[in-house]
Amino acid sequence: MHPPNRPRHAHGNGRLAELDLLRFIAALAVLAFHYLIAFASVWGDRPAELFPALAPFAGLGILGVELFFVISGFVILMSVWGRGLGAFARSRLVRLYPAYWLSLAAVAALYGLTGAKALDPKLSPGEYLVNASMFQRLFKIVDANGVYWSLWAELRFYLLMAILVIIGVTYGRVLVFAGVWLAAAFGAELLGNEIVNEIVMPRYAPYFVAGMALYLIHKHGSAWLPWLYVVAGWGMSLHSALERVRGRIKVAGFANMPVSEVSVIVTVTLIFAAMSLVALGLLRLRPSRVLTALGGTTYPLYLFHSVVAVALIPHLTGTLPPWATALLVTLAAVVVSYLVYSFAERPIQRLLKPRRHPQTTTAPVVQEEKASVP
Repeated sequence: MHPPNRPRHAHGNGRLAELDLLRFIAALAVLAFHYLIAFASVWGDRPAELFPALAPFAGLGILGVELFFVISGFVILMSVWGRGLGAFARSRLVRLYPAYWLSLAAVAALYGLTGAKALDPKLSPGEYLVNASMFQRLFKIVDANGVYWSLWAELRFYLLMAILVIIGVTYGRVLVFAGVWLAAAFGAELLGNEIVNEIVMPRYAPYFVAGMALYLIHKHGSAWLPWLYVVAGWGMSLHSALERVRGRIKVAGFANMPVSEVSVIVTVTLIFAAMSLVALGLLRLRPSRVLTALGGTTYPLYLFHSVVAVALIPHLTGTLPPWATALLVTLAAVVVSYLVYSFAERPIQRLLKPRRHPQTTTAPVVQEEKASVP
């Protein structure tokens, strides 16, 4: 199976700065969902009642993770092209774990050294150590931080991608791999077997597969089969997103999660539309230090915003109005995350990275390190 001719917009050596912006928007969406909808125990009140005008929009922030998954499918395929298994594994370890360990230490310190109670996972030291592996869900241990659930999905995606790397990444093999995975996800959704679902991830596979197909379109140009995967992924993603939002409404009640099904459909469609524009080269941004900083800040922001909220919101609610508290804590979370990125995560990554000769360093690797995980 031969790829179509390379399109003019697919700059293989260029940085996709637009992905940095999309990732940061996704992180802010997740933050808005937590701060303005989900964190009732942090506020000591129902956030949707504190922010009634924003609640219908903030509730859609739950889908920020879905945007992360589509971006991850796109970027991880970019990063493994022409790369061996060892290099892929090293890049993932260096990218994922430093900020993760820092956030885990922050969670342990927050609940071990202060009187914070909201969102406390109530873990033993041993359970924190298991969390350090990022495989805690495999051992049925509670996540130390609620956002860690998506990293378990990412890890399983990387393990599946490792199979593709071992086989060898080519245009045709990616199409076969993506098609088999999408079909397996559809079958797993019908079957409903817990073990099969853990491996195949029927609720998340459509996002990853769509991202991979969009990268093929970006790299090699439009063709009917990758677009078929994108459309199929979009259809399956609508089902997954609606089920996830319905589950949240069932637990919290519509008054506390005032999100309509139409708005969910529109949001998922916008996610796929935005990523399609990226793939086609119609959404292009010039790389800049600001966008690079936003992209680098995204992962720490995803990991640390809950810690910042628990540490600050209970102390500010009595002195500031809710909107001022939310704004101040959001700014604090962004600043803390940027500091973590600049003065902790990047230096640690430099220490852990193997040295590369200049002629072997490729731009897709740089992009992958900035734009894959949340």
